[in-house]
Amino acid sequence: MSVLSAPHFHNEEAAFAKLESVIWPNGPVCPHCGSDAKVYAIKANAAKRVRLGLKKCGACRKQFTVKVGTVFEHGRVPLHKFLQAVYLMCSSKKGCSSKQLERTLEVTYKTAWFMAHRIREAMRTGALGPFGSGGGAVEVDETFIGTEPGAVKRPSFHHKMKVLSLVDRDTMQVRSVVVNDLKPATLAPILNENIAREARLMTDQARHYFTIGKAFGSHEKVDHSVKEYARGDVTTNTVESYFSTFKRGMKGTYQHCAKQHLHRYLAEFDFRYNQRERLGVNDRERTDVALLGISGKRLTYRGPDAQA
Repeated sequence: MSVLSAPHFHNEEAAFAKLESVIWPNGPVCPHCGSDAKVYAIKANAAKRVRLGLKKCGACRKQFTVKVGTVFEHGRVPLHKFLQAVYLMCSSKKGCSSKQLERTLEVTYKTAWFMAHRIREAMRTGALGPFGSGGGAVEVDETFIGTEPGAVKRPSFHHKMKVLSLVDRDTMQVRSVVVNDLKPATLAPILNENIAREARLMTDQARHYFTIGKAFGSHEKVDHSVKEYARGDVTTNTVESYFSTFKRGMKGTYQHCAKQHLHRYLAEFDFRYNQRERLGVNDRERTDVALLGISGKRLTYRGPDAQA
């Protein structure tokens, strides 16, 4: 039986119950005042219709549902369709396009596009500490995709959008960021913030890493110009493998991405890589982890948050 046949993917009441079990494993918590002591459900009766999942806080006297204070707040799409979209995006290694969501969920393309960006926002996580703690190896490399806004195409990479990724070899976690250029002054703060000083930095022969590498325990390089891709355990093959999946998804599934949204696509690919089968996380568990990230975030269709 398909996972998508589960009740919470087709029934709105079951969808609310599922989301509440993930967000509130120990019972409802008021998103307005944080109280969990006096929260009670508001029941419908013959004289009054009540929204599904509506609750009231006895402490601050405000009403809410599990969607309040999350990326699902004020969403006009039924919650069970949102849960389907989350599962589809979490279970597709190279992503699920807005056109595919449009066809599967039977919504408009504009709605599917915005749903996908809300879900990517839920997948976005903050830094959880420096990579390479204890002298571990951290692979760093950059890749190029698309075209910078207003740039004129040239034979080199200068007109392309630039992505910098770091992979912790011990935890097998990746962290990616969009950068405007590859100057040492641009890259150094990013590496210094995300990599422990005692780490073994592993890069290719790109000159912009030479000075930066002196700040870490060691800086070991492979020289791709002479077809050297590994020397002992010194390699950038892991981060390049991540780039392979990222580019296949961006070119084959999404096909086009504006620079203002690229960081969210990176968050999506980072999330799936960091919660993959090899690390013992299956599709259902990955979906639940994504749902845990919906709280405390908002994304509006227009306005500052839409471009953040």
